[in-house]
This record gives sequence, structure tokens and C-alpha cells, in this order.
Amino acid sequence: MTNNTSKKIRVLIADDEFDFASTLQTRLNLRDFEATMVSSGEEAVQAVEQQKPDVLLLDLKMPDLDGLEVLSRLKEMGAETKVIILTGHGSFEVGREGMEMGAFDYIMKPVDLNELIVKIEDAHGSR
Repeated sequence: MTNNTSKKIRVLIADDEFDFASTLQTRLNLRDFEATMVSSGEEAVQAVEQQKPDVLLLDLKMPDLDGLEVLSRLKEMGAETKVIILTGHGSFEVGREGMEMGAFDYIMKPVDLNELIVKIEDAHGSR
């Protein structure tokens, strides 16, 4: 047995599409990440404040607070969590707007898992 002292990257998935978020959580956990999920913008803000995940995968269209509002709140809080925007609604322009507001990167849905993992690792490495 090898001694693995490296810490798992903690990923929070904020997406109101339960099936998508649940599947993504399972797939990330199988790839040795520590993934959890929430289903609203308000829950995302609370979870970042309490859990301090390394990376937040943030859907733009959610109940109560949308992704850009969540980004704004995280910036006000001074959160160090890196944000990757998930967008299935809209376009690259919305993803770029999120990056201008402080997101690390964005990815279009449907998500290619390998591409997403590279982005998560890049975001974590930039901390």
C-alpha cells in the first residue's frame, strides 16, 4: 500500500439540474476528488463560506441567485475558492462576463469530463 499524503481537491458543484450534478459528483469522486453539491445560488454562497472548497463549479441559471450574482457575493466575501462557470444557457459571452467578474474559467454543457478535470486541476494549481 502506498502512502498518499496529497490532499484531495475539494470541489463544490452548484447546479439545479439534480441528475447532472449528481452524476458529475459521482464521476469526480471516482476520479479521487472530494465533490459535494448544492442546488441553488444561496446554498452555493453558504457552502463556500462554511466548507471553503478549492473549486466551485457554478451553473449560471439557478433559483434565487444566478451564477453572476453568486460570483459577486463571493467577491464581496473575499472568498479564495476558484470558480469555473458551467453554462448550458447562453453563450461564450456570458462565460467571458463571468471571468471578468473573477471566475477562473468557464466550460459549456454538455461537459467533457476530461476537459473539466484539467480545468479543475489548473484552477487548484493557481491558488
